[in-house]
Amino acid sequence: MTTPSAATPSTAPATGQPGPAPAPDGAPRGRGALGSVGLVLAGGISVQFGGALAVTLMPRAGALGVVTLRLLVAAVVLMVLCRPRLRGHSRTDWGTVIVFGVAMAAMNGLFYQSVARIPLGPAVTLEVLGPLALSVLASRRAVNLVWAALALAGVFLLGGGGGFSGLDPLGVAFALGAGAMWAAYIVFSARTGRRFPQADGLALAMAVAAVLFLPLGVIESGTRLVEPTTLALGAAVALLSSVLPYTLELLALRRLPASTFAILMSLEPALAATAGFLILDQALSAAEAAAIALVIAASMGAVRTQVGRVRPKGPKAERR
Repeated sequence: MTTPSAATPSTAPATGQPGPAPAPDGAPRGRGALGSVGLVLAGGISVQFGGALAVTLMPRAGALGVVTLRLLVAAVVLMVLCRPRLRGHSRTDWGTVIVFGVAMAAMNGLFYQSVARIPLGPAVTLEVLGPLALSVLASRRAVNLVWAALALAGVFLLGGGGGFSGLDPLGVAFALGAGAMWAAYIVFSARTGRRFPQADGLALAMAVAAVLFLPLGVIESGTRLVEPTTLALGAAVALLSSVLPYTLELLALRRLPASTFAILMSLEPALAATAGFLILDQALSAAEAAAIALVIAASMGAVRTQVGRVRPKGPKAERR
């Protein structure tokens, strides 16, 4: 899934790790901006192919085991790279980062339970509804009713025109739950970014999430978690889904306008569907493809409505 892109409670969905504030919408464009677009797209591809790799790992380690490995490896890497200061923080600071970590753990756990049951493309499409709903509600502009209607039309198509008989209902429920946790993640990502410098808050929250998930992974997978092949694949999932995208987006956000970044993040369902097809042989029906297109259009529309009204602050939202 969805571990860590730039989104705040007032922007449309995105997925990734925290970094510096996006460049202003009036930032210079040119070769640098084009290169930044490539970095963001590469980060998105990395995240979704990491998600596809996670699905292939589930028969070895189980969904909870995969989440545990991903969070543990990502936490170790981020703690080593960021070396966050542990002293000098208030109770409110620690409370914020702990809730952030809980939201991260729940978001990842629910998402991986979803992709264990339904294809990656539809799962990401349903999950994106959480941040999209947050964006629409935060905006309170009438035009966002149009984007909400488009998203609902996409969900209707994804459910086969009136129900989810074509998709596992439990998988759908997990994806929607992951979307709700993604919205909570965005809110507490922004709050954490205001209280901790650089990516320190993310590193600490990732450690909290890893500690919370470790017992669940051990209960489900036991000694399978420490098998060399499983560890190697789990580390690859963590690097593809968290560490590499964060690095690429960190570089991109130095030049890329916030609006362009958020719109590129709206392409996540399409990237997920592509990864599912190439890695997992998960082909989409015409209705599912149309549903994904509608949700992407709704997300882009919400981004364009919001950009310029509220400038993003704080860290990016992590993706699956």
